[in-house]
Amino acid sequence: MLPRVTIQTADFNLADEIAVLRAQDARVGAVCAFVGTVRDRSDGADVRAMELEHYPGMTERAIEGMIDAAFARFDMLGARVIHRVGPLQPTDQIVLVAVTSAHRGESFQACEFLMDYLKTQAPFWKKEHTPQGARWVDARVSDDTALSRWGIAAGNATAA
Repeated sequence: MLPRVTIQTADFNLADEIAVLRAQDARVGAVCAFVGTVRDRSDGADVRAMELEHYPGMTERAIEGMIDAAFARFDMLGARVIHRVGPLQPTDQIVLVAVTSAHRGESFQACEFLMDYLKTQAPFWKKEHTPQGARWVDARVSDDTALSRWGIAAGNATAA
């Protein structure tokens, strides 16, 4: 049985992850997946690299809780979240959120919910490396707003 949450430094193969997730339940009629990648620009600055840090154990537990919350809201059959940590380069895959359900609507909603939740509530720390030096990435108001549409107040970001 595939774990629901994996935090790793290595890259992942989307096709392999989806195949394993689908094979776990013959009732699956829909799969929705989101893959996030490292951008080469952020807030108007060139990004040469990004580093992600986390607290092992705590991060996995927090994401497991997010998946439990998604199962409580949506008619899902399965979920898989992979998040990479360590040094990453622009265009590298950074996150996978995949959801299975019997029908597409539930998969789309659950995947979006998990990504919104992950973006604001998962305990990761991101540092961008730009030509001007390294800088920690602050929470964004837009991410808190995205989560609020699910009735969840994040309050992580501060207005600039």
